[in-house]
Amino acid sequence: MTLEILYQDDWLVAVNKPSGWLVHRSWLDRDEKVVVMQTVRDQIGQHVFTVHRLDRPTSGVLLLGLSSEAGRRLSRQFEQHEIQKRYHAITRGWLEGADVLDYPLVEELDKIADKFSRQDKVAQPAVTQYRGLATVEMPVAIGRYDTARYSLVELLPQTGRKHQLRRHMVHLRHPIIGDTKHGDLRQNRGAAEHFGCNRLMLHASQLALTHPFTGEPLVINAGLDESWMQALSHFGWQGILKENERVEFVSGGSQDGCDCETTRG
Repeated sequence: MTLEILYQDDWLVAVNKPSGWLVHRSWLDRDEKVVVMQTVRDQIGQHVFTVHRLDRPTSGVLLLGLSSEAGRRLSRQFEQHEIQKRYHAITRGWLEGADVLDYPLVEELDKIADKFSRQDKVAQPAVTQYRGLATVEMPVAIGRYDTARYSLVELLPQTGRKHQLRRHMVHLRHPIIGDTKHGDLRQNRGAAEHFGCNRLMLHASQLALTHPFTGEPLVINAGLDESWMQALSHFGWQGILKENERVEFVSGGSQDGCDCETTRG
């Protein structure tokens, strides 16, 4: 499988990472053979250097350096919060309006990888700017309610803590659909069954930065995958994420299924 290249020049490359892909090989999942770094390396014929990462279930813009110097400059921009990251999520319930959540997070430790780390770490600053873009109520009984409510949310993380967006949305009582670690498992199953949301509905839609070598502004957008486009179609949200809706879906008329035709835009 080849990855969609969103941007490439002499210094860096950006790809649209699919949900379910690891950024690089990990001893925590030694059997996984398909990872982003090796795929991009083989695809473009040169080594790449990681400068940030996306969680395995998250899709969207992943930026890579094409030299150690490019990697170093980009990493510094991420560390100094000079790169603006824009995400979109589908969450449970109605989230309306806009605000900034300043809610510190204690670092999440892995049972295996971090078993020798201190278990009493203090909470670290974590800030997320969020904005509700759309809401919908669907006539489907999930859990104890007769209907299901969802929101389309824009998320701008100002810090980069592990699972920050997922944990912040849980704190707001609007967990991201498909979040198997922090979210509502019953809601996840219902959204997958009725609306095709069979993944974590979190997408890294855009990176905006100053090019580390040319000094020019650079904005990189990543298109949405089939699960996202089916959800937007079901919920009547087409046209809201114009910069990312690269696939046009024709609904098959069924609420619980989608007999769709697709055309690349």
